[in-house]
Order: sequence, then structure tokens, then C-alpha cells
Amino acid sequence: CAWSIERPPGDTAGCTFCHTSSEERCSTCHQRHQFDPKVARRSEQCKTCHWGKDHRDWEAYDIGLHGVVYQVNKWKPQQFDFSKKLSDADYVGPTCQYCHMRGGHHNVQRFGTVYTSMGMSMADRGAPIWNEKRDRWVSVCDDCHSPRFAREQLQALDEAVKDAGLKYRETFKVAED
Repeated sequence: CAWSIERPPGDTAGCTFCHTSSEERCSTCHQRHQFDPKVARRSEQCKTCHWGKDHRDWEAYDIGLHGVVYQVNKWKPQQFDFSKKLSDADYVGPTCQYCHMRGGHHNVQRFGTVYTSMGMSMADRGAPIWNEKRDRWVSVCDDCHSPRFAREQLQALDEAVKDAGLKYRETFKVAED
């Protein structure tokens, strides 16, 4: 699979549980025993898969400013009214769903930060499709931030990914040698 190209089999063993059995099924985000949109709109639903050694997304969100705002206010209906449709959400801070499922759109990859067709370090950040993705992200961040701020943050993230990719390859070269 494209998401496992750059990783050794031991790193992707946990991935196959979700990516081959439940990907793109309703019950991935909507719990089978409580198929309630109000539950699916909470960031914790994403934590089920997106945390741990191979998916640090939850940890990054949870300790970042957006996650802290969410954690402090998530039980206050006036700040996070999960009974509203996601397309009508006016949260005090973003949830995973607010950004990645913009307007209630169920294609999470549309606002993903990587492409499933390539590994993160293989992404061509000069490609037109990459620029389109960046423009879509700026439109999301623009709800609360200036477009300039959003572009600067995305550029900084790109640089961090590039550096991490280099370190990742260096590490495997050392281990290989």
C-alpha cells in the first residue's frame, strides 16, 4: 500500500488493522453501538486510530493550542455545540473534524496533509496538486487566521517534514550499515 512504502514491516503492522478492514466504513468514525453524529464530531473519535508510535496526530493536536482550547471547552455547549451539523459549526476552536471534514464533507483525505499515493518524504511540494491542497488549507485556516499566517505555518510544517524525512533516512542508513 502507498502509505507503507517508506516504512519497514514492523512499523506498518498496526496500520493494516484499520487500513485493510475498516477504512471508509461508517463505523470507523460513527461507533456501531452509538451511531450518533454528535459523538462522531468530537476529536476523540479520531484518537482511536490516530495516536501512538505510528500516528502522532492526536498527541500533536492535544498538546497544541487548538487541542488545549478543545480540551478546556469541550463540555461547554455554548463553545462546542456538537448537536449542530458540522457545516453549521461555529466552535471556539477547531476539532479534527472541523478542519479535515470541512463543511461536513466525508472525504477526510481532501483536507489531509499528505497524499495516500506517496510517502511524506516523497511528496513533490512544487507540484500543482500540492499547491491546490495548500490553497484549500489556507481557506480553512482563514476562518480564524490571516492567509499570510496560514501560508507561513504550512511552509514551516513542510520544512519540518523535510527535516524529519532526512533524519528518518539517516537513521535507517545507520541501522542498515
